[in-house]
Amino acid sequence: MRASFPPAARLHRPSEFASALKGKRIARGALFVVSTPRTHEADDGTHDARLGLIIAKRYAARSVTRNAIKRVIREAFRHQRSTLPARDLVFRLHSPVGDVSLTELKRQVRREADALLERTRT
Repeated sequence: MRASFPPAARLHRPSEFASALKGKRIARGALFVVSTPRTHEADDGTHDARLGLIIAKRYAARSVTRNAIKRVIREAFRHQRSTLPARDLVFRLHSPVGDVSLTELKRQVRREADALLERTRT
């Protein structure tokens, strides 16, 4: 199966983000917290895993850093989307990004994103 990230795999509306943030926290790492809504609205059965990202300027001041973090998380999600349960996942950056090179930051984010996505499968 081809790994893709269509618009249907993203959270778009603020209400979707709010629902997930008010829901339960399903995984936590050094940089990120992953939340999901408490209840899953069964629509027409075509709902797959969807991703939302909250990367605050407070924790990653440079836009280059924020955009790199988002790209890496989207890529990790895209590769694992077919194996994830059908629910909304919101990744929220909860601690400041250290003073490391962009390459090292991308490696760190990918390791953590893969580990958190693995925990969301259970």
